[in-house]
Amino acid sequence: MSTFDEREKGFERKFALDSEMEFKAMARRNKLLGLWAAQKMGLKGDAAESYAKEVVKADFQEAGDDDVLRKVKGDMEAKGLSFSEHQIRREMDELLAEARAQIKSGG
Repeated sequence: MSTFDEREKGFERKFALDSEMEFKAMARRNKLLGLWAAQKMGLKGDAAESYAKEVVKADFQEAGDDDVLRKVKGDMEAKGLSFSEHQIRREMDELLAEARAQIKSGG
């Protein structure tokens, strides 16, 4: 195998690993977002964990973050809470950074 082939394989492995890590970070972000929203809605314990799982599942409806945003915003509005799309997206961004840090640290 040539040096070029070895480098190409190395880049492919890195790309696959990076993609897997980002998928895990997004799933963790969604769980953290679900727990955050659950706390705002007054859910605790098993109810909060269950809601967080629903938020993770919501991400599989379509590509991007809009499906998760719609779920959380809609559920919060149904509970009489008023959070803007901007506020929820800001929380999503902060939680994604936290999730990436947790994944990198092995937590």
